[in-house]
Amino acid sequence: MIRDLANSGAMPVLDRMIRFTAQRQQLIAHNIANLDTPDFRQMDVSPTSFQAAMRKAVEDRRDGKARGAESAGMNQLNLRDTKEVRFGRDGSMTLRPGTPSGNVLYHDRNNRDLEGLMQDLAENGVAFRLAADLMRRENEMLRTAISQRV
Repeated sequence: MIRDLANSGAMPVLDRMIRFTAQRQQLIAHNIANLDTPDFRQMDVSPTSFQAAMRKAVEDRRDGKARGAESAGMNQLNLRDTKEVRFGRDGSMTLRPGTPSGNVLYHDRNNRDLEGLMQDLAENGVAFRLAADLMRRENEMLRTAISQRV
């Protein structure tokens, strides 16, 4: 029963969003730490491609429920691998970052973009915070329902 509750509604989506933004935060922090390192190339993953994969998985799950496939285990969130993100069956996620194009290559062969990094850091932090707050609320509602308090 607990596993069904954890895999229903928005919980799997929020869990994957938190995992993605946490791993992306590490990439952005690594880029900032190496801002002045010669020959360093920034690495990143596209949040829009991750969001597209999530959207497709949610739509597939909704279509499965509409067909009555929920009892057959179709209520799981089945994400397909993308060019930059590999999803494990156990809920794990591995990022495969690439070098973003469009930055100026400086004399030390570094493609730094401090303003872009700060923007990415802020946007990623907001996405993480939003997903964490929504997950906390979902857990509070479950806790209230289990304890039978109003």
